[in-house]
Amino acid sequence: MVEYKNDRLDAVFHALSDPTRRAMLQDLSAGERLVGELAAPFSISLAAASKHIKVLEGAGLVRREVRGRAHVCRLDAEPMHAGMEWMRHYEAFWRQRIDVLEALLLADDAAKGVDAQATTETEEKR
Repeated sequence: MVEYKNDRLDAVFHALSDPTRRAMLQDLSAGERLVGELAAPFSISLAAASKHIKVLEGAGLVRREVRGRAHVCRLDAEPMHAGMEWMRHYEAFWRQRIDVLEALLLADDAAKGVDAQATTETEEKR
């Protein structure tokens, strides 16, 4: 199995588990945003937005820079790579299982086709 540092991977999946944080990341994918800009689409306070941003920062997905009184956030998507690699491992697992299932179903269909053809030929001879 693919090995990853569990704490970092856990932090990434935890950060991505919340729809507000996912929306914030999507917004940040278009460029830097102020904390207030990230909070604006939601019915949440700046303090609540800041808590979400801290979770994203803890996962390494967001970098916050203080410019005077403004807190500017930017996306750092690199930590998502570990999550994608983890999922790719299981994608290969499920792909293999689906290939086996497909082969079984095709074999079953082929056997039914042979049986159906044999039954039709037998009925025609009667």
